[in-house]
Amino acid sequence: VRTSAGRIALPPFPAAVELIHNFTLLHDDVMDRDATRRHRPTAWTVFGDTDAILAGDALQALALRLLAEDRHPASQAAAARLAACVVELCEGQRADTALEHRAPGEVTLAEVLAMAEAKTGALLGCSCAVGALYAGAGEEEAEALDAFGRQAGLAFQLIDDVIGIWGDPARTGKPAGADLAARKKSLPVVAALTSGTPAAVELAELYARPHREGREGEEELERTALAVERAGGRDWAQAQAADRMARAVDDLARAVPDPAHAGGLLALAEFVTRRTS
Repeated sequence: VRTSAGRIALPPFPAAVELIHNFTLLHDDVMDRDATRRHRPTAWTVFGDTDAILAGDALQALALRLLAEDRHPASQAAAARLAACVVELCEGQRADTALEHRAPGEVTLAEVLAMAEAKTGALLGCSCAVGALYAGAGEEEAEALDAFGRQAGLAFQLIDDVIGIWGDPARTGKPAGADLAARKKSLPVVAALTSGTPAAVELAELYARPHREGREGEEELERTALAVERAGGRDWAQAQAADRMARAVDDLARAVPDPAHAGGLLALAEFVTRRTS
């Protein structure tokens, strides 16, 4: 949108999406007890659980107020989509926390893929769809871009889970093997657990007992990461990420047939599959 002063003013929706994203991160860190994010202490470790949760609630309210005050013709549809997205995000987070209380052998790949789409794909899909509506696209194009975002978001989560196990802490801002120490049933881990290999049996045994601190714990984390890799979890996740991005590009082509007009979204797809932190 160009203002009377000749400057470009972005619609409120991108800011609303970022506020929603950070609201989910604040709450997620409290639930997961993560001590660092983006190389800094998480809010709950500095200000306590109560203030971190309330700050997240306030960010969500600010996001919805931005859209309520927006006079753009697409703002009402944007608010409705974003509210539905928040419900889906909550469903995904609930599924994620519920999975952590189940035995390693009781979780299926279908369940964790559905959970990851709700937790990560939903918000990216919503962002792409509403961006299309603000640009004047019809519902069909918006749905195609929602599908693009969901597939790209799932690819992002697959790579993120790989980085969570094998990433460089200097780049990720999180301790090496933090997800394994927390016994998170991430996508590579569940793929490994359901592989039917001897390494899967070893991994299930390691995951069945709590993580130990100190040198013994570090050695156990190394064994756990190796078991995931030997059971095929890393290769599966990387192959799945590439497949999901291929699907995303197909969905993008339905909404934007000319690749010359889809440069930014294609760059996003490239970033997702090649990121290392």
